[in-house]
Parts: sequence; C-alpha cells; structure tokens
Amino acid sequence: MKEFIFKQKQIILFAIAGALSAVVEIGSFKMFSVYLPTIFLQESNFHGIHFPLSNIFSTSCGIVTNYFLSIWFVFERGKHSKRKEFAFFMIVSFFSTLLSLSFFQIFFRFIFTTHIDIGIFVLSREILSKIAAILLVSVLNYSVKKKVIFNG
Repeated sequence: MKEFIFKQKQIILFAIAGALSAVVEIGSFKMFSVYLPTIFLQESNFHGIHFPLSNIFSTSCGIVTNYFLSIWFVFERGKHSKRKEFAFFMIVSFFSTLLSLSFFQIFFRFIFTTHIDIGIFVLSREILSKIAAILLVSVLNYSVKKKVIFNG
C-alpha cells in the first residue's frame, strides 16, 4: 500500500513539475515568438519550419527547469553519478526536443489551422501547437526518466 501511494505521489509531483516547466516553456515561447521575428525576419516561416529558434530556445528553458524540479521534488537519485545523470537527462531531452519540434510542426500545419477564442483570451495556433506537443511528449519523458535515468 505504501508503495502504491508513493507511486501515485511521484506521478502527481511529476505532473506538477511538468506543468511548471510547461509554463516556463510556453511563456518563453510566447516571448521568443513575438520578439525573435523582429530580429530574424524568417523566424515565423524558415523554409517551411515555423518558429524554429523560438521552439529551440523555449524548449531549452523548459528542459533546464524540468531537470531541477525533477531532482529536487520528483525522483530520488539513481545509481548514476550526478554528471552521468545530467548527461543522460540531456540526451533524453535532446531526443524529446526533436519529437516535440516535429509534433509542433505537424500540429501547426495540419491540426490547428485557426486560433481559439475562449472569451477571456485567445489561444493562437502557435500556443495550441506548443501545448499539444508538450502533452504528447511528456508521457514518454516520464517513462524514460524514471526507468533509465533515475532507476526507479
């Protein structure tokens, strides 16, 4: 019973850490996607890739936030050294980033063809695509980080 409660606690803490990391990622994406196109004119559509730098920079912000929240609140240290653990975390995050960027492009091009107005504010195609990509990749992230990095 104690193990079951611990397992649920870990999932809840992972969800909270993920939500906080997503807030950082989405917030920084919004900031980058507004300001980077004024500097790099092709940022909104770089050879068919929409917001590449905004995605990369914001995802990096989310990854760093998630790493620290994960080691502080979610997972117990595994058998790896801190250096190796961080390297594994970054490798997994790199592949997760590639998946997230790919899903973002698919959602932006094919799924979210218009914004959603919910009265209080409007969710743009970019933000909807970013949220959907984060949600999709987060399930994979939990499994891999728990089993491979933190040996839990």
